[in-house]
Amino acid sequence: MNQERMYQVLLSPHVSEKGTVLAEEQNQHIFKVACDATKSEVKLAVEEIFKVKVEKVRIMNIKGKVKRFGGRVGKRSDLRKAYVTLVEGNDVDLAGIS
Repeated sequence: MNQERMYQVLLSPHVSEKGTVLAEEQNQHIFKVACDATKSEVKLAVEEIFKVKVEKVRIMNIKGKVKRFGGRVGKRSDLRKAYVTLVEGNDVDLAGIS
């Protein structure tokens, strides 16, 4: 996989309370990924960008909610998240990304 595709696969880290707890207790990190990204692409991208060893990847599709804005109907965008489990002893440094 080329460098450009790696940065297209991983869009951003998903920061939440649940994500923080998972990172501390189970060595899992959550990333927002492209809608067409596969597990193997996510694994390669995380390993190359952060220089860590990935144990497994789980991917979740979240459908956007339909909301009403006054009399108009709108829809939030769909989201795809990847739960990345790292091998024991590895850690992702999100503050050190440049």
